[in-house]
Amino acid sequence: MSAVIEWSHLHPLAALGGGVLIGTAAGLLALGAGKIMGCSGIAGAMLHDAVYGAPAQAWRAWFMGGVLLGGLLWLALGEGFPGARHALPAALVLPAGLLTGFGTRLGSGCTSGHGVCGIPRLSPRSLVAVALFMASGMITVYLGRSLGVLS
Repeated sequence: MSAVIEWSHLHPLAALGGGVLIGTAAGLLALGAGKIMGCSGIAGAMLHDAVYGAPAQAWRAWFMGGVLLGGLLWLALGEGFPGARHALPAALVLPAGLLTGFGTRLGSGCTSGHGVCGIPRLSPRSLVAVALFMASGMITVYLGRSLGVLS
């Protein structure tokens, strides 16, 4: 199966609604708890605490649980994930996931931390990071299509 996005499933209002929800969650976390909503940082800190026996911070577990629950709820409603009909081999997906994790640690954050929370704060580091995320994504798609991995 090829990587095909069914455009009929992608609607501007759905994207707008998702953006509003993500922005609201980021704002509430920043205003209510003084925390930056960067998913890789939150997940990494949870892993670090578990490995080194540090006292866990409950807000991280609640946040990540909400992220997972939201995805499961969406699936339970029978909507599926738009554009998620990619049949890529595990031999490609696993290294891609590990490289993504390495990149988020190297870049001191992920798209949610830099893009959603860093740019609104006019963080120069976040502006550069998001530009690099976008360029890397464009190059990856171009190479993937050129090599026949993506269609």
